[in-house]
Amino acid sequence: MKKLISLLCMAPVLLFGSTLSLAEQVSAGDAAPDFELVDQNGTMHSIEDYRGKWVALYFYPKDNTPGCTTEACEFRDNIFAFKRANCEILGVSLDDAESHKGFAEKHGLPFPLLADTEGTTADAYGVKSKIFGMTLAKRQTFLIDPDGNIARHYEKVDPESHTVELLADLAALQSN
Repeated sequence: MKKLISLLCMAPVLLFGSTLSLAEQVSAGDAAPDFELVDQNGTMHSIEDYRGKWVALYFYPKDNTPGCTTEACEFRDNIFAFKRANCEILGVSLDDAESHKGFAEKHGLPFPLLADTEGTTADAYGVKSKIFGMTLAKRQTFLIDPDGNIARHYEKVDPESHTVELLADLAALQSN
């Protein structure tokens, strides 16, 4: 009976909250893994393209879903604060460039959305996961310093307040 109760208590977690991480995550202090990904406009991007600037590399599960839309619009609404901090914003999901194009146009997103259709970049950063039988990127952000190293890794991201947290951490890091 105890086993049955235990199994029933775990069922919601297994059904609704379970994710299987597919690789080790990189951490603060590590060199940011390089990538070559195309954005919604057909332009190729590499982490090396951003040397000398801060980068908020944010991974998200899927275009046009509620949390992902909220997060993207928060980045959009704070774009000038990120620009003043010499910080570029790069969004990454496993959706294709065409999906990103529609998402960016619909919400007026003024930053690149990178198409990691093979999941190699999500894998390199340790954010690729399987949930409900689908392979997606976890909602996580890496703040990368001008030398190309990970300054902060945000594993728990609240789409509504994440940009405020990022900007505060960016100001603190830049003042040191």
